[in-house]
Amino acid sequence: MQTSQHVLFERSELKDRHLVRKKIREHIADKAKLPILIFPEGTCINNTSVMMFKKGSFEVGGTIHPVAIKYDPRFGDAFWNSTKYSIMTYIFNVLTSWAIVCNVWYLPPMVKEEEEDAVHFANRVKAVIAAQGGMSVLPWDGGLKRKKVKESFKEEQQKKYCQII
Repeated sequence: MQTSQHVLFERSELKDRHLVRKKIREHIADKAKLPILIFPEGTCINNTSVMMFKKGSFEVGGTIHPVAIKYDPRFGDAFWNSTKYSIMTYIFNVLTSWAIVCNVWYLPPMVKEEEEDAVHFANRVKAVIAAQGGMSVLPWDGGLKRKKVKESFKEEQQKKYCQII
């Protein structure tokens, strides 16, 4: 990771977030450097949906070159359901699968519009990626599968449900 200029940080540390934002801005300002590869979901999910993007990637400016990636599970499933399989079972399944097939689409570059904030820009990019991959757009954080859901988020969803009824 040292040789390829990774930008590592601890998401829970506010100081780290500011430092990463600064490092990314400096990186994209230097035209001699290679583009940065960012996975804005922050986690892998089950290949059917695109989860909420972290807004930090969309706050730094620059051009976004979206890439839609979708695994084809016919020969071997790359998705690890950690609630169903241990890491050893998952590794065994991947190593003994016939092939791991992945469809990759390089989409047209996108730039944040003047009146757009980082969240709306992230959602616009996410919608383009989901449409290309034939996946649904979900408004929640993929990290919820590993954490307890905040009460405020539950209440917000309950209010939305009440409005529907």
